[in-house]
Amino acid sequence: MERRWFSAMGTTIELFVDAEGAEASLDAAEGEFHRLEAILSRFRESSELSRLNREGSADPSFDLRRVLELALGGRASTAGRFDPTVHDALVAAGYDRSFEQVPADGSATAGGAACGGDVRLDERVELGPGVRVDLGGIGKGYAAECAAMLLAAAGPCLVNAGGDLALRGGSWPTGVETPEGTLTLELTGGGLATSGIDRRRWRRGGREIHHVVDPATGEPAETDLLRITVAAGDLVEAEIWATALLVAGAEEAAAEADRHGLPSVLVTKDDRTILAGGLA
Repeated sequence: MERRWFSAMGTTIELFVDAEGAEASLDAAEGEFHRLEAILSRFRESSELSRLNREGSADPSFDLRRVLELALGGRASTAGRFDPTVHDALVAAGYDRSFEQVPADGSATAGGAACGGDVRLDERVELGPGVRVDLGGIGKGYAAECAAMLLAAAGPCLVNAGGDLALRGGSWPTGVETPEGTLTLELTGGGLATSGIDRRRWRRGGREIHHVVDPATGEPAETDLLRITVAAGDLVEAEIWATALLVAGAEEAAAEADRHGLPSVLVTKDDRTILAGGLA
């Protein structure tokens, strides 16, 4: 087993490949993360996404167009609970720079911002008036999937992007923390994503804030879930549904996971663990 770790997209990335002499594949996979970060980061003034947000329209590269297509598809399939137009809501909450630079405490900020804005994808991408896009979680998932595709040329592989996983081949026992202890899932492919309000927290005006926005309110989501882990056909799909189901709350999240066949582990604020989507 060969392993590499590095920092990209605001988190620690780990690459695992069950092969020897995989240095070239590891180099390519690491390079893919850095390449896509330069395109998709809202925290880099020079990124293609930042230019789109400033100018409101662009001739998108293949990767920006593809991630926007996936994000808009996710908005449609989750009835708007996942929404790429939460950029201004995150900024209004104080998440206006890389998380490690966000002050842990500060004065009150403006309350919320409208979400659900118009994004048109034809030959060009056109944002509606006042609309700006954030592709943080889905961009990270897309990068992990691209990296896994490159690594898979060398052998069975796993990409760990800050706890979210993209896999190709092999068998990978993976621990999911619950109040009752660690639940082990055996993964052989696809993706696994966790979304929660127990991390990436800060305070503004005495109010504790987290980074998961409810697009219906433009505010940090009010949910009875602490976190949720979702397995899906790939990491992009898992990222979309983990966010959407967290916003939905425990009862609706479990019902939707069952309805869509998404194996899910839900942990509530009152320390209950709920298994859904075929897990038992």
